[in-house]
Amino acid sequence: MKIIIVGAVAGGATVASQIRRTVPNAEIMLIGMEEKIGYGTCGLPFVIGGMIDEPRKVAGPNPERFSDGKGIDVLTSHEVLSIDRTNQTIQVRNLNTGLEFTEQYDKLILSTGETSRLPNYEGIDTIPFFTLKNYNDMKKIMAHLDAKQPKSVTIIGSGFIGIELAENFIFRGLKTSVLIRGDYVMSAMDPEISTVLYDEMEKNGVQLYTQTEIQQIDGNKLILNNGQTLETDLLIASIGTIPNTSLASEAGLSIGETKGVAVNDYLQTDDPNIYAIGDIAECKDWVTGKPKRVQLAWHAHRQAFIVASHLANHPVKLNPFLGTTITKLFSLSAGMTGLSEKELQAEKLDYETAIYEGRTNAGYYPDSGKILLRVHYDRKTRQILGAQAVGNKGVDKRMDVIVTAIMGNLSIDDLAALELSYSPPYSSPKDPVNMIGYKAASSKN
Repeated sequence: MKIIIVGAVAGGATVASQIRRTVPNAEIMLIGMEEKIGYGTCGLPFVIGGMIDEPRKVAGPNPERFSDGKGIDVLTSHEVLSIDRTNQTIQVRNLNTGLEFTEQYDKLILSTGETSRLPNYEGIDTIPFFTLKNYNDMKKIMAHLDAKQPKSVTIIGSGFIGIELAENFIFRGLKTSVLIRGDYVMSAMDPEISTVLYDEMEKNGVQLYTQTEIQQIDGNKLILNNGQTLETDLLIASIGTIPNTSLASEAGLSIGETKGVAVNDYLQTDDPNIYAIGDIAECKDWVTGKPKRVQLAWHAHRQAFIVASHLANHPVKLNPFLGTTITKLFSLSAGMTGLSEKELQAEKLDYETAIYEGRTNAGYYPDSGKILLRVHYDRKTRQILGAQAVGNKGVDKRMDVIVTAIMGNLSIDDLAALELSYSPPYSSPKDPVNMIGYKAASSKN
């Protein structure tokens, strides 16, 4: 069996390795448009800020050693132009030489990722402008920083990448401004969490502009919609991404309502010989069962396992996704899972919210931390629908416990009974997760 994988970053490189393990006799070809494969996309902002001191630490495996060590034919700097589903072939172009050729497949896996969404401002070509989506983007930004030594930077957008870049530009000593179209940073989170993150950014020297957009650019001058002019040496856009689904769409595969490739529980598309994983795959939401597309590394790796198992005739169904994620921002961490309050309201679900705000561990212990934990649950069934937290210690632990509780079908009240580890450096006799359960129980009608 010949298996071709299109896209060689998190999903593609991982599924190639998994298939070599589960289908040892398969002929495997991995095709990527970049020179690097399997690199750590999530680590790119931290390389820019110097928190990760060597780019090679996130650069992924050496393609030649990966190929030789695993017996996988790796083609870097190659682009797949089209899919012929009838003859089960793909048309490929060598991006260095322009040479085009055809490859036959028995099974095809699409892991083509996403492209940064670009703003369309008058005069944008008059200022150094970048986005950050891949390893080459990171290299371009770092080369500009080293060569031009800019003193200031402006970031458009305040999602995960936007706030991580803000932190890391501050670490590099740049005067950093963030333009926010709405009222909150990290608008995917509840306003109560976003407010804490906003204050943390201001405290660390980030200049924040809410309800602000660029009207025009004139060199290093940004003319804003509020009449202000902001001078900056460098402009970065972090305003979302577009899934690279044109290859699938042109091959006649269905594109779903999230603009991702529609797949079944085994990541198969309309064509059972073609799978889609990673950023482009439209899966399901854990709470609502509706289409959901998650652009995070854990999900791509899990999808890789599901596909490899299916190809080995040991099928495992993909669970719906909660979209669990966490980020670091200066002294804080912020995490979320399941539905936010805004999403719950959009779905018209009857919910309540239990809130704990206090210490993460014994207050008398020298490094006790603070945490704000919000857990949404169904008013009648007591099912946990989503959770968010922000704090300077233990956010990951609490979020992971709640994710486990959701997937184990525990109710909000069951959280009070969880026998969690306790010692003064780590928790309190009643952990914040326990406190959420107690608070929810006390609010019953």
